[in-house]
Amino acid sequence: MPTLSIETGALAGGVDGGVEHFLGIPYAAAPVGVLRWRPPRPAAAWTGVRTATQFGADSVQNRPSWDATASSGSMSEDCLFINVWRPVERPREPLPVMVWIHGGGFVMGSSSQPMLDGGALASRGVIVVTFNYRLGRFGFFAHPVLSAAQRDELLGNYGLMDQMAALRWVQRNIAAFGGNPGNVTIFGESAGGTSVLQLMAMQVAHGLFHRAIAQSSGGRDLWPSIDTATHRPSAEVIGERFAHEAAVAEASPAALRALPADVLRGDLDLVNMCPETYSGPMFDGILVKGPAAQVFEARQHARVPLIIGCTSNELGQTPDFLRDRMVDRFVELLGVPREQLDALYGSARACNLGFVSDLPFVEPARHIARLSAQGGVPTFLYVFDYVTEARRQLSNGASHASDVPFTFSSLRRVWENITPADDALSALLIDCWTRFARSGDPNHGAFAGWKPYTHDSMALWFTHAGPIVRALDTRILDFLENAHLAAGAKGRHGA
Repeated sequence: MPTLSIETGALAGGVDGGVEHFLGIPYAAAPVGVLRWRPPRPAAAWTGVRTATQFGADSVQNRPSWDATASSGSMSEDCLFINVWRPVERPREPLPVMVWIHGGGFVMGSSSQPMLDGGALASRGVIVVTFNYRLGRFGFFAHPVLSAAQRDELLGNYGLMDQMAALRWVQRNIAAFGGNPGNVTIFGESAGGTSVLQLMAMQVAHGLFHRAIAQSSGGRDLWPSIDTATHRPSAEVIGERFAHEAAVAEASPAALRALPADVLRGDLDLVNMCPETYSGPMFDGILVKGPAAQVFEARQHARVPLIIGCTSNELGQTPDFLRDRMVDRFVELLGVPREQLDALYGSARACNLGFVSDLPFVEPARHIARLSAQGGVPTFLYVFDYVTEARRQLSNGASHASDVPFTFSSLRRVWENITPADDALSALLIDCWTRFARSGDPNHGAFAGWKPYTHDSMALWFTHAGPIVRALDTRILDFLENAHLAAGAKGRHGA
């Protein structure tokens, strides 16, 4: 049983093959009681040796039956735990560190999801770190009485504060595991990818990481401000609505903190985000100043090497009723006639299939890549267009989050009938990601075709035929980018 000591005490981990793991380590104090909706506090030290072979509790959330990738572990407000994997055989020099931020729309997900086991990645000669952060209303909530009582604190984005606390923990402790605190790569998908970009945008997070990988991250974040009503309700107004629905007779910090966890959880999941009473991440003007794209445009982001990209059919698998609803919302946000979009895509059906992916994911990825490259740092744009051989007849492209099992070589924990070709694509992706973590360049060995992004919309496509370099559809993406700019100029997006 491997043992080591960190700032809060001694740990005893486990071994699986050629990889050691240390799981369920507190990286901050339990955010319960008076610490609910407060910035994370330091974790308490312990005496003796803490057994670190089991994951800590996940953040309180709903786990819908349709989410086959969900964890089955316990849930609690006491959820701020971190996990570390390292190879048994290590060189003397410190290893590069890869810190994963899980997705789930900021309402679901956890570091204990079986497909996020860090062992396969760590076996490639890196230290892998995963962690939980507060979700839903536990992690993202504002109310005037909280703002008044906590004027000297950061407000609202407690889940993002948790992410920074985890990165600070890595800086203080990862050397004890054999990791290099001067070579940390943050990577994540969906809400995790969004978090990667926002961490790059946060001035206070600069220096906590040195490379970044944003998978299906978006970037044109449409979030409310805490206390400034624009065309949408402020986060404080949304918080007041929720308190009213929760029958809080006279709102006070104590009364809000006394609400049971089940009431705060409500029925939030990826399908039911309760927009009238749930704000999610918000612009506070200090920690989160605006959409990531806006911060990149102002050249205020961290100038670190970046890989950014998306899947080839992000939301193409979305049920028709939900996709139609999303199209209507996006059309309203852009202020573009629906007929014009149908003509752009060639038909109404093609628009319904492509628009919901292009607008929130593909166009922002290209835009962020361009801005990052203009900042003078190596930037690599990709499209993940691989579907396992057994599923190709049922798919017209790689859907949202389907790249995650390839990233962690956990295909068999998600799908059946995995083939050598599927494994080979996973190995290629992992090689690119770990090479990037080591050197800032994802090219390796015989694979040397992924050039840094310029202005030509060329990307590396991970396809059934192997990696292929080709351009994105600039006609559609240029139109959407210009529509974004026009909508922003009219104040349609707010901030």
